[in-house]
Amino acid sequence: MNDKTDDKSPLLVTGAHETGAADRAALGQQLAHFEQQLAMLTADTPPVERAALWLNIADAQVGLEQMEAAWNNARQALDAFVALEMWQEAVEACNLLYQCGQPASVAALGQGVWLAVTFPVQPELTMTMLAHIVDETPPQSDGAAVAAMVSHYVVDLRTEGEKHDSLSFLTTNLIARVAERHSNIKDQAALDAWMARLELTDPQVFLPRLSQVINVMVQDQWWFDRDVLRAKLPDQ
Repeated sequence: MNDKTDDKSPLLVTGAHETGAADRAALGQQLAHFEQQLAMLTADTPPVERAALWLNIADAQVGLEQMEAAWNNARQALDAFVALEMWQEAVEACNLLYQCGQPASVAALGQGVWLAVTFPVQPELTMTMLAHIVDETPPQSDGAAVAAMVSHYVVDLRTEGEKHDSLSFLTTNLIARVAERHSNIKDQAALDAWMARLELTDPQVFLPRLSQVINVMVQDQWWFDRDVLRAKLPDQ
């Protein structure tokens, strides 16, 4: 895991999806614009431009509930961004793949979490991906506790100052929420004991446990070679 965060702005432009008629009309216009741009690309177009359009098209399609089409575009974007070593954008693609609700969406989430924790992805996006694991797991699952703790750990590594305080507040609340639903934890003393019991205080313990959770989610559906990607870590 690397502690240097890429502060580039995400490529996605639509943000949170709304279902109102005006919002759908706006998404439809954006989708038509992006598709027109994609159709105008040539063989000489840099791969990053094509990948960015696939990602934005998929984002609009998710908002319009065109899930199968969104999946196909986000899947192409993921492969392109991994090849380009653009980890933030690759995780954004995985996030969209998860939102598509397709048979391999949980596998896409697992791979997105692996990329987000391994590479210097913005902490907010990493937090979002780990929160999806919490949402996917039953209340009594230890996997949710591990995901919440890793989210807190990532914030400690990748942020400082006011941003750290703000995001750490959110991850602390996530841990508390997971603890309450997991074991009906209500106070700090019980929370501390719960964290010790589940071995959530040592990253050398909880990071490998996250890897186990991810392997269960992805199983044999990995779309990239993790060993090859590890060799690209910035600090190597």
